[in-house]
Amino acid sequence: MAEIGTEQAATDIPAPGPASDAPSGDRQPRVSWSGLRPLLLRLHFYAGIVVGPFLLIAAVTGLLYTATPQIEAVVYRHELRVTPHGEPRALAAQVDAARKAVPEGTVFSVTPATGRSDSTRVVFNKPGLPDNYTETAFVNPYTVEVLGQERTFAGWWLPVRAWVDGLHRHLNLGELGRNYSELAASWLWVEILGGLALWLTAPRSRQRLRRVFVPQGGPKSRRRTMSWHATAGVWASIGLLGLSVTGMTWSVHAGESIGKIQPALAGPSPAISTTLPDAEGTAKGDGPVKDVGIDAVVASAHGAGLRGVLNVSPPAEAGAAYVVKENTRSWPERHDSVAVDPATGKVVDRADWADYPFLAKMTSWGIDAHMGLLFGLANQIVLALLAIALIAMILWGYRMWWLRRPTRTAGLSLGRAPARGAWRRLPGWFLAPAVLLTAVIGYYIPLFGLPLLVFLVVDVIVGARRRRHDGRPEVAA
Repeated sequence: MAEIGTEQAATDIPAPGPASDAPSGDRQPRVSWSGLRPLLLRLHFYAGIVVGPFLLIAAVTGLLYTATPQIEAVVYRHELRVTPHGEPRALAAQVDAARKAVPEGTVFSVTPATGRSDSTRVVFNKPGLPDNYTETAFVNPYTVEVLGQERTFAGWWLPVRAWVDGLHRHLNLGELGRNYSELAASWLWVEILGGLALWLTAPRSRQRLRRVFVPQGGPKSRRRTMSWHATAGVWASIGLLGLSVTGMTWSVHAGESIGKIQPALAGPSPAISTTLPDAEGTAKGDGPVKDVGIDAVVASAHGAGLRGVLNVSPPAEAGAAYVVKENTRSWPERHDSVAVDPATGKVVDRADWADYPFLAKMTSWGIDAHMGLLFGLANQIVLALLAIALIAMILWGYRMWWLRRPTRTAGLSLGRAPARGAWRRLPGWFLAPAVLLTAVIGYYIPLFGLPLLVFLVVDVIVGARRRRHDGRPEVAA
């Protein structure tokens, strides 16, 4: 990803174009691709060099993450799978068995066994656990035997997946480490779009249009490496752009901006109320608190149309309702939820997935696809191929940089960067809005804007030093 373009594009920028590109009388100067291309090439080159290592780490750890469902199925087979015999025992009996195994915990949610060979999960909040972590007991629904306990992240991910996910998101360094993955996601779309623009507009004959999609063969050379780098980017572009966008949705800085913008564009999502009509009297202890039990609550949820993987959350306090949520994250997704009165077992409120704004649905689908959940094994395979493609593109990009190094100089030297000063060929009426747009994007995506600003400052300093050394003017970018 270090660069895409022709050999000529990396040479010094030529003098201003013909008279048709220059102002004459009342005619405004035009913006030509020959003027934009060197600037884009320089940005693509430096972004690839600097951001490439972060993208490489994200791709390698993401590739490892794609295999976590299969790894979990092997490592935790004893806790996750059971041998069916007879009919399952009451869910309340299963929860009671889990409570005895985790006496210091408070039940946070219950996920009844979905299939006949699945165990029931009872998730507990327990003192001393890190933020977002819970203790989960796995219960055999036929014998109410507790098969084991595991510390789970977000109430669902087992230790192996939680560790790999943490490695991918923040290198297991906590909040500080999340900046690495956000930096990678914030620049991946820039690299992909810039690379596409450079490659698709590279000079080529119609007879060789197939070279846009088919890599070049022949002897090893920088041109062949560029062909493989670029064609891989063409084929993987849509998927990588999707990963970039969805990766930013749950990032720290850009994610906060997206969280503010999305409701304004899409409107509020349905919210379920857990407050019961007579909650005030119940909360004050007026009369005994009646509870129909978790089995009746699940039956009411089934009667309301909820199916698939269910998460049942008991009332957090007196006067509150049970909440039953669908958590089927494979296609078609199911995310309906209902509130159930513990005294009567009746559904008192609901929020349906069908009523969610389209943008909210798109966000959910994108995130689940990013995590390999939306289309099952096929989703995992596509993610693995995208990760492999990105790894190869980065390595090919660095190889191109290496192949362009001077070979007659003594000592270690690297390939030179594309020439400076490309912005001088752009008219002010185009440059000013472009700078403003870049500033707006940088504001909402800080880990795009700040590195770009640092690059410009460093580039100005380097240019000033070269100007003093060479005795001639030289400007940035």
